[in-house]
Amino acid sequence: MQDIEKLCALGRAVIVTEAKMIAALENRIDLKFAKACHYLLECEGRIIVMGMGKSGHIGKKIAATFASTGSPAFFVHPGEAKHGDFGMITRKDVILALSNSGETEEILSIIPFIKRLDIPLITITGKENSTLANAANINIDISVEKEACPLGLAPTSSTTATLVMGDALAISLLDKRGFTAEDFALSHPGGTLGRRLLLKIDEIMHIGNAIPKVDFNALLKTALMEITQKKLGMTTVIDANNQLAGIFTDGDVRRAFDNNADIHKTIVHEIMTINPKVVRKGILAAEALRIMETHKITALVVTNEDSHPVGIIHLHDILRAGVI
Repeated sequence: MQDIEKLCALGRAVIVTEAKMIAALENRIDLKFAKACHYLLECEGRIIVMGMGKSGHIGKKIAATFASTGSPAFFVHPGEAKHGDFGMITRKDVILALSNSGETEEILSIIPFIKRLDIPLITITGKENSTLANAANINIDISVEKEACPLGLAPTSSTTATLVMGDALAISLLDKRGFTAEDFALSHPGGTLGRRLLLKIDEIMHIGNAIPKVDFNALLKTALMEITQKKLGMTTVIDANNQLAGIFTDGDVRRAFDNNADIHKTIVHEIMTINPKVVRKGILAAEALRIMETHKITALVVTNEDSHPVGIIHLHDILRAGVI
């Protein structure tokens, strides 16, 4: 038990220390930060992120965040840059170099090439008077008072601070560019995120003969058969002009039987649900899901401008599409 308490105490101490170091960054969001954003916004090429060791790992994440939020970017290993990869960098790019010490040899060795091409250099360092910081067009200070490592050796608070500052830059650019949720979805076409933001009901709704449909004057028996055959838990009820008059659902069936309705004599329009919730083609499946959840229903009729049913979207269709 004592060992468990000690481990938990150490874990909490790391979180508390890093949280304090991150909070201190708020005062570093200043004119230098704004100028760095302007350099990145004016970049006509790519944002090239560089870093060695732990800073390199953080740099890959920052580059990925830029790229997925509307600022084209990729990571270049500074060691490889000296051996040919610098050829990926153009005069239209901006370089974002990460180094807590500001003295990373592999990055310092390529500064002459950066200057020769007149490429803007933004640095994120923990030492404002370091060689790298002094060579930069703009240096952003992420110095931390204390690493979370009890030995004060392992990069912990400093790498977290670098990552947070990278996020601050990326999200500031996102907002300034007017980057939208749809733009975000286009860069995340796979997985649940892409499906939530891109999938429209047109792609998964039931159409044509798959739409359950009975006439306004149909018997309850006919409506029950249609519900059973189409397996959507409901049927549309159509008037003489093929317009939606209402729907008849599993819930209506239960209420009809509770009232001892005769399936051979009861007319469906006498017991149907009138003014059902309907949607138009083109809405997102996620929006259809929201409507279903709000109104506690499991299916929506899709109608056109003439109120003719053109599709049915069921909760199970959205679940199968992986929108949730």
